[in-house]
Parts: sequence; structure tokens; C-alpha cells
Amino acid sequence: MELIAPVIVSGIFTGRVGRRPGESRGSAIAKDVPACPARIGSDGLEGDEHADPRAHGGPEKAVHLFPLEHYDALAQAFPEARNLHPGGLGENLSTRGITEEAACIGDIFSLGTARLQIAQPRTPCWKIDARCGVEGVAAHVAEHGLAGWYLRVLAAGECSAGDALTHVERLPGAISLARFNRSLREARPSLQLLDLLASAPGLTPDWGRKIRSRMEWLLNNKDAV
Repeated sequence: MELIAPVIVSGIFTGRVGRRPGESRGSAIAKDVPACPARIGSDGLEGDEHADPRAHGGPEKAVHLFPLEHYDALAQAFPEARNLHPGGLGENLSTRGITEEAACIGDIFSLGTARLQIAQPRTPCWKIDARCGVEGVAAHVAEHGLAGWYLRVLAAGECSAGDALTHVERLPGAISLARFNRSLREARPSLQLLDLLASAPGLTPDWGRKIRSRMEWLLNNKDAV
């Protein structure tokens, strides 16, 4: 089984909850560079806050990685958008050289002295449009699978910008994030495909339940358009 080549983490970011221009509610989507080394615990980076803990943070969304390649794509699609820079859309880690096409749910990485595992894709929210000052960015991110992903923390530790994110294990039957995202965007994916996605090794239980709920709906609404 071939592993992904190590990539350098070029930026590590944390944010405090505050209300910013264009936002009607508090948010910590704007991230700053933390003091190094940064401490990663079971709930994420020390000092990183979340305005809505139901949607962000916690053990299954502890660390958000957003590839720099996605900023390039968004800047091309929305040249008028603001805050398209590392840390600008709420991520904790910036890398170049790994995207959803190569990364699989359940992949395990080392970073500094910490050990991380991909748990689920990120689901973009309205705050992205508010942050960019342009309507449609969040929808574009969702449509093209440019949201990055969340990692759970298997072993706490410390890391610094410039450390290598090293792929150490891929679970049998792993599914790439790109395939996962594309499949869920289908209007009526097959039940077999949804069962495969729900059973992806390393996938957070909440995602598994959501997919199986969709399977149940499709079974009960076979004739729905």
C-alpha cells in the first residue's frame, strides 16, 4: 500500500471568538498564528475557540486542515473575495501537496509529537460568504469539494510550523475524501454506494448515522423524483 509523501505544515492557526464586520453572530473563523510550539490535545489546538461547539470543535472535529491549493482555486473563481489567505477560512493547519484526491478517511499522520487521523470532511457554512464578502463562495466550496477536512487526535503532542505531516497508515478499504464528497453530491446514489460510504473505516459515527438515514429515506421513497 503506497503512502502519501510527507508535506510541510506551513502554518498553524488558532482563533478567539469575536464579532467581525459582516457577521451577525460571534465567530472564530479568523485565525491567528499561535506561539510555537503549538499544543494539540484531544479537543484540538490549545487556545483555539469555537462560537458554536455543536458545529465545530470537539474530539471528532479537533483539527481542521485546509489545503493551500484551495485558496488558489477560490482566488481564481472569486478574484474580488477577501481573506483568501492562510488562516482566513477557519483552518488550523495549512499545507501544500495533499488534497482530497489523495487523502482518505481514516488516514493516520504524525505531526511533531502528535498523531492525527482524518475523521470527516468539513461542511462549509454561511460564514464563508460573510468572511469573503461575496455570495456563492460557500456553495462553490461545497460543489467542488474544496472544504478541507477534520482530524481527530489519537495522541496529544506539540508541533510547529515547518514540521512535516507524515502519512504513517492507511486502513484497509479506505475511501478518498474526494470520492466521498462526490458520491454524497449525487441526487440518488445507490444504496450499495451509500452503505460503502457509511462503513468507511475511521469515519465519525455521526456521519455514518446521517448516511444510513439517507439510505432509509431512499428505500421509503423509491418513486420520489
